[in-house]
Amino acid sequence: MQPQRWDASKGLPPNQYNANAWITGNPTIGPGTWIGAFTLIDGSGGLHIGNGCDISCGVQILSHSTVKRCLSERAFPLEKAETRIGDHVFIGSNAVILMGTVIGHHSIVAAGAVVLENSHIPPYSLVAGVPAKILRSLENDVAAWKEAKKSDL
Repeated sequence: MQPQRWDASKGLPPNQYNANAWITGNPTIGPGTWIGAFTLIDGSGGLHIGNGCDISCGVQILSHSTVKRCLSERAFPLEKAETRIGDHVFIGSNAVILMGTVIGHHSIVAAGAVVLENSHIPPYSLVAGVPAKILRSLENDVAAWKEAKKSDL
């Protein structure tokens, strides 16, 4: 028996996050995570997205690559590597996160950033650019925001 294939004439495969997002494979996505329209969430190589993340419109999160297969004239299979996004991570519009990346909790990936394969971004990091580079720690900012919120109560 052949596996059922997605019929492109019927639009994107349905998902519980956004009708205009394409989610492939079987990613693990934590509660409270929001996914914007026109995103590609590729769980084919293993993907874990933590709790309470915001993934803006147009983001691509990948867990596979065809580069080696293509350039070797198909001598190699697809490469796959698990990608992990920690809890409470904000990913700006049109950012690209390539396979094998680990992004620590409470981090920001700036709009348009390209996080290269197998990158390790520590918790509380602000990353931006092409290729993405760590600009600074957000740990003091997050602590100050939490403290300010407590005083509002």
